[in-house]
Amino acid sequence: MAVRSDNLRPVQKKSPARRNTSAGKKYVRRVLTVDRDYFDYNLLAIVILLTCFGLVMLYSTSAYEAMLENSGDDMSYFRKQAIISAGALVLALIGSQVDYHFLARFSMPIYVVSLGFLFVTKFIGREVNGAKRWIYFGPISFQPAELAKLAIILFLPTLIVKMGYKLKGWKAPCIIFGFGALSAVFTYFFTENLSTAVIIMGITVILIFIAHPETKPFVIIGVAATAVIGLLVWFLVSSADGSGSFRIRRIQVWLDPESHASLGGYQVMQALYAIGSGGFFGKGLGNSTQKLGALPEAQNDMIFSIICEELGVFGAALVIMMFIFMLYRLFFIAQNAPDLLGSLIASGIFVHIALQVVLNIAVVTNLIPTTGITLPFVSYGGTSILFLMAEMALALGVSRQIRFNP
Repeated sequence: MAVRSDNLRPVQKKSPARRNTSAGKKYVRRVLTVDRDYFDYNLLAIVILLTCFGLVMLYSTSAYEAMLENSGDDMSYFRKQAIISAGALVLALIGSQVDYHFLARFSMPIYVVSLGFLFVTKFIGREVNGAKRWIYFGPISFQPAELAKLAIILFLPTLIVKMGYKLKGWKAPCIIFGFGALSAVFTYFFTENLSTAVIIMGITVILIFIAHPETKPFVIIGVAATAVIGLLVWFLVSSADGSGSFRIRRIQVWLDPESHASLGGYQVMQALYAIGSGGFFGKGLGNSTQKLGALPEAQNDMIFSIICEELGVFGAALVIMMFIFMLYRLFFIAQNAPDLLGSLIASGIFVHIALQVVLNIAVVTNLIPTTGITLPFVSYGGTSILFLMAEMALALGVSRQIRFNP
């Protein structure tokens, strides 16, 4: 705790004679101004809690499949995720001590490197489940799309701050939008990852919206874009026969999963069965039946359905409340950040987590077509947890710069 020396002034003692005088002098009590170093332990606590909960649910969800794939070793998925999570948490605590202004100096190189990794994935990436999204360095796999999200969260706020008052017009916002769109285009065309491209565009648009002084144009553009997308989806679905793009087939599966079970509706139906059979308190931890081969890759983007089956509506609500609390802490940091750069970085992390949670739950409950979006801190994925912890390190780093004057 640091005390400002310029506010330390000697206080004269009042003698009884002066206290009883009738001169009517007023004595004002001076208050010292104290700067308190802040660190958001609440955010750190919810990160640890969500990670531990995710590990428990990961073991419960993946034990059966791990036994089949690894000759009886039911902890292979859990062990790998636990090691990466523990290491990433330690790195996050260390990284939170680094000034985010220092990291912002390297935002442009990080952005360029992320584009480079996305580009080379098309040529040297390994195909998994029909898509080239991973680069392998020996036994270690890396998903460049995760780096792209972190790069956008760090680079765009730095660019916005540098442009300053130029953001009032439309030239500067269009330039910023172009950088975000370029990253999204690279993500979509070179890794075929539409869901991450949508998240990157969401982060870009909302950061521009936060920094721009006008609101009305964004509302008009948002309404128009929604109408155009709706008409485009309707046209593609009504004119398609189901044998074209797999994205069109996903939309058809979303609209009628039972009639398109062979095209991907089977996984959606099994997820809905799991949710429906859980009831209010669920079947109990470890007692899911859908994870026993009925729901493929349940430990990845469909893990929320197993949470609903084993812990019921109560467990699902508890998970959602934990995410809401995490978003609240990120919102608090963004509001109280010492400068615009810190506020925008925290806002970018807020938008990323919020979009990913909402989209994952919407997919599992069949509110939107199936995508490959995972549930943050809960779904299986080493690259995902590593870069999520990097984002938490940035948020905690911003929180360290907050000062309160009681």
